[in-house]
Amino acid sequence: MKRIAVLTSGGDSPGMNAAIRAVVRKGLYHGIEVYGIYRGYMGLIQADWTRLSVGSVGDIIHRGGTILHTARCEEFRTAEGQDQALSNLRKENIEGLIVIGGDGSFRGALALNDKGFPTVGVPGTIDNDIEGTDFTIGFDTAVNTVIHAIDQIRDTASSHERTFIIEVMGRNAGDIAMWAGLADGAESILIPEAPVQWDEIAHRLKRGNKRGKRHSIIIVAEGVCSGTEAKEKIESITGYDTRVTVLGHIQRGGTPTAMDRVLASRMGAKAVDVLLAGECGQMVAIHRNEIKAVPLREALATKRTADLSMYDLAEILAI
Repeated sequence: MKRIAVLTSGGDSPGMNAAIRAVVRKGLYHGIEVYGIYRGYMGLIQADWTRLSVGSVGDIIHRGGTILHTARCEEFRTAEGQDQALSNLRKENIEGLIVIGGDGSFRGALALNDKGFPTVGVPGTIDNDIEGTDFTIGFDTAVNTVIHAIDQIRDTASSHERTFIIEVMGRNAGDIAMWAGLADGAESILIPEAPVQWDEIAHRLKRGNKRGKRHSIIIVAEGVCSGTEAKEKIESITGYDTRVTVLGHIQRGGTPTAMDRVLASRMGAKAVDVLLAGECGQMVAIHRNEIKAVPLREALATKRTADLSMYDLAEILAI
């Protein structure tokens, strides 16, 4: 290959810029031209791209978000949209594509690959919900953002002797809630992968209150219910004064942690190697600290679920 392209798609995640940087510089190291596609699959359809140089990706490894921007593109879901994207790529003599994103982005990558265009995926999503990889780019930063917020909220919860419910992202996956809750000693964690036992949550709060504990932290993933719904349920059972904090999109932003910068750099560089080796239709993954390639189709075939042993441990330690 002499010319490849890279895009970011779906929700942004801290570390995407580090992955872009790695793709560009690893490609240039091998004498390959690298093009950056703006706004994901929309940029493919509109032929909105630019050739990237070493300097183009300088001073971005520490920045959150993505310099290539990202957008949803319903048109790309159609066969006509995909054919237009392929036509544009071939006119520009681009021979391979690296897609940084989550499962929706990977479905688009697989569609292009199935049409004969070499494509490799790099998992970038704060939800950590991609099968076949231990971690996704952005997850560690998001968890640390949540932990920082919980630490600050705990000060107020303690001062006012209240229960605080913190709503975090995770529509279908509970890893952010579970990891942050375990790391910050939350009394209860609500995740989509486990049934909610309201009576047990109330019992835990009352038990803590009897032994003199005057504040509590409950973490709820948005896919379970809203923080407001959880507040109403808990207040109806316990009568305890309860407050809600919705962290929202601050979880997606911010400076990526060292772990995410290193992970993104390793994955981005590996994606170039995979393309050059002709291993198309693959996703770059990390397993037991080894960076390897796994079939995109396999990664999309199974829904990754949270490690419930961690969930159980969090409940034990919250006695």
